[in-house]
Amino acid sequence: MDALRGFALLGILVVNIAFLASGYRMAGMAEPAFQSTLDWGVRSAVTMLVENKFYLLFSFLFGYSFTLQVDSSVRRGLPFVPMFLRRLAGLLLLGLAHAVLLFPGDILTTYAAVGLALLIFRRISPRTAVALAVVLTSLLALGFVLLALLATVGLDTAGTVADTSTQAAQSDTALVASVWQIVSEHLRKLSLIILLRVFFQGPAVLAACLIGLAVGKLGALRDISPHIGTLRKLQWAGFTVGLGGAFVSTLAAWHGTMHKFWGEAVDLVTAPLLAAAYAATFLRLLPYLPRLARTLAAPGRMALSNYLAQSLICALIFTGYGLALVDRVSPLLEVLIAIGVFAVQVVYSRWWLRNHRYGPVEWLLRYLTYWRRPSRAPL
Repeated sequence: MDALRGFALLGILVVNIAFLASGYRMAGMAEPAFQSTLDWGVRSAVTMLVENKFYLLFSFLFGYSFTLQVDSSVRRGLPFVPMFLRRLAGLLLLGLAHAVLLFPGDILTTYAAVGLALLIFRRISPRTAVALAVVLTSLLALGFVLLALLATVGLDTAGTVADTSTQAAQSDTALVASVWQIVSEHLRKLSLIILLRVFFQGPAVLAACLIGLAVGKLGALRDISPHIGTLRKLQWAGFTVGLGGAFVSTLAAWHGTMHKFWGEAVDLVTAPLLAAAYAATFLRLLPYLPRLARTLAAPGRMALSNYLAQSLICALIFTGYGLALVDRVSPLLEVLIAIGVFAVQVVYSRWWLRNHRYGPVEWLLRYLTYWRRPSRAPL
């Protein structure tokens, strides 16, 4: 699971870096300075293969980990609900600071809210959890169909805001200015995407978490050998229907609000299949690639620290906090930077975990959860 979490973390960075690097991308538009065939090829490949897939995979793992935390509290005879509420409060505070200071596309605040729903649903059966996830996904897709029919100019499910090109240019100016102007721009974006978080991203994350909850309750990932047939079916569905839906939604993503809403409706239904195909392929291949498993497990064990560090590093590269390279880096170079940052995090994570049991932010969150000082000793 740590290795799978590390794999998801890399995908999230490849997506997020584009939105951290450009006011235009945060406004749902392509950067006007980069319009070559190569730029569009990279942009489209990331949209089709990565965007909206890896945050679902990460959300699945959040739901799966929830079942592990419940089981751990039962084994240790500890009261789970107050501990988990403290954990969610910690996630909320970290998420708010992250969103205001570094990246308004933060996901931690959404997890804090979804965690409350998981508490409510923690005793439901796996079958009911899956059925509820399907219903949520279907309702979200219908919501985007309605928006497309109304041709409403508004918010989209990727966490972006529908600014005009003039507003996007003004956003660029703010992001390379003073600390206060950067924070003010983040607050402006947050005020615009709040409805998106409540009505679209939150339910999508909850649906993925419910699938993780169901898998955790079934104990399916403790030993995948009895489930190879299921994993193979997920691969077939994901790499056919899922990839086909991703292609359609990518074609629609850059052709106006109405087409974008249609594309989002298709993506909501098919992106979970492609994310599942990625996970199934990863789980099937990992036993044959132990070195890759060890490489990805370290950043996965301290995924929260690395997630926040990714935003900090990108803010230092692209905003006025540091080099102020907003909209001066091509899509291809963004992907290469993302891979480079993740490679550094792999090395750093392995070094850190030689002498520490938890990542630095994980240690803090564990302190808040158990209300006592965790051990720093390595495992």
